[in-house]
Amino acid sequence: VQLQASGGGRVQAGNSLTLSCEASGGLFEYYDYAWFRQGPGKAREFVGVSTWGGTTTVNAEALKGRAAISRNNARHMVRLIVTDLKSEDTATYYCAAALRGDGSRSEEDYQYWGRGTEVTVSS
Repeated sequence: VQLQASGGGRVQAGNSLTLSCEASGGLFEYYDYAWFRQGPGKAREFVGVSTWGGTTTVNAEALKGRAAISRNNARHMVRLIVTDLKSEDTATYYCAAALRGDGSRSEEDYQYWGRGTEVTVSS
């Protein structure tokens, strides 16, 4: 499975951003697709996941209700929408996939990773 994340860039604080992850090379509908992010000097953290079973989980502690994940099996696309962006959202955002996953929040459980897309939130 190849993953291509896009949509990053420089964004003003308070605005919204949509990141896209396009998958190819596998049976899209049988994978969990997760978003992780890594800010400057920080460890990589779980943002959210869309499971092959049809559920979605978002890291409420880190995003505080400002994030949502959508999935389009027909287009092989998963999107992360983050609203009311803050400086602490500045990070490289990664898309990852796990075959028949269980909605894991642990990066070790994801076999496939995209290169990441950088987001910089400016005030």
